[in-house]
Amino acid sequence: MRHGNKNNALGRKKAHRDALMSNLACSLIEHKRIDTTLAKARALRRYVEPLITKSKSDTMHSRRTVFSYLQNKEAVAALFRDVAPKVGERAGGYTRIIKLGNRLGDASEMAMIELVDFNNVYVKSGGAGAEVKKTRRSRRGGKGAKPAEAPSAESGSPSAEDAADKAE
Repeated sequence: MRHGNKNNALGRKKAHRDALMSNLACSLIEHKRIDTTLAKARALRRYVEPLITKSKSDTMHSRRTVFSYLQNKEAVAALFRDVAPKVGERAGGYTRIIKLGNRLGDASEMAMIELVDFNNVYVKSGGAGAEVKKTRRSRRGGKGAKPAEAPSAESGSPSAEDAADKAE
């Protein structure tokens, strides 16, 4: 029984699993998006998110700690240089896993894991300093609900569209 065992062994011994996670994490940091099996993607998420959190504070100690996991100085440099400034304001959830379907050869579930802030499809197009409006849905009107637009009572004349229709 596996009571309290939280890691997925992925059919490998510990040294092989550590090397696999290190290589996958280096590839994810370098390419910002990789395709792998769903089980490896979920294990990689648990492995790489604490490293990204650690990279937010650029100290010698945090660099050495991250290097002890990755064993690749180019990946460590890219993590602290490129990734950390983009995720500085984010509290967590740096990766996204998207299921891709089954692989043809062995029908294993495939997934794409990517760094959230490096996807250009989902980025809001308001510029770097654009303020993001936070909305909340409520069953009642409340403060956040906008009132329905009513016709303006200040002018008793018909609207410009009605005038254009009558002119024809």
